[in-house]
Order: sequence, then C-alpha cells, then structure tokens
Amino acid sequence: MPADDRSRHLAVVAARAAADKKAQEIIALDVSERLVLTDVFLVVSAANERQVKSVVDAIDEALHKEGAKAVRKEGLSEARWVLMDYGDVVVHVQHEEDREYYALERLWKDCPVVGLPDDLYVPADENEPDQG
Repeated sequence: MPADDRSRHLAVVAARAAADKKAQEIIALDVSERLVLTDVFLVVSAANERQVKSVVDAIDEALHKEGAKAVRKEGLSEARWVLMDYGDVVVHVQHEEDREYYALERLWKDCPVVGLPDDLYVPADENEPDQG
C-alpha cells in the first residue's frame, strides 16, 4: 500500500522548509512497501554542519505547524547526519559528504520517488551568491 496523503503532504512541507534554507538534492522516497514503521523517507543535503542545524530547525518548525511532532531526533550534536522521525515520515538531513558516502538513494533504489513540487529543484549554481 503506497504512502497515504498525509505522509506525502508532510514530506512536501518538510521539503519546502529544507529548500527555504537552501538544502540541496531533496528527494522523497515511498518506503511504505518495504518498512512497516514509516511511509516516506525525505533525504536532503546541506553544505556544512551549521546549515544542517538550520535545515533541521526549519523542518521541525514547519512540521510542528502541521501538527506533527518528532518522536525522535538523532545526530543533532554532530550535525553531520540528523535523523528526524515523525512516525509516517522520517527525515534525513545529511552533510553533503555523508550523503555521498552513505548513498541512501542507492540503498532504497527500488522504492518509488514521491513527487515534490518543481520549484524545490533549484540548480546548485542558483543558490550561490552573485559574484558580480
């Protein structure tokens, strides 16, 4: 059974909050057929530890406004890979280096991608400050 509407909605809300903090490589995976514990994994990258914390805070605030409360958060003190468990949605905010190393997308490659709004896919060079 695919992820329900609520799970998909929360994933979009979290993805938008991450994008607002300039997170990159935002992807949502429907893991509901593989895991009984959650429906969607949202995976995002951040350039450094400070940005990881900023993205985590933004996602937590946005999901709190939707009535979702994190059951568990892990990795915040190191801010390299923060796992935020909201029950039906699990968010992974990873430092770019850790994202490349652990490659969660490859691990879950047989899971369908949850469609996210097109405006969340901003090319990396558009997030760079103007050099002119």
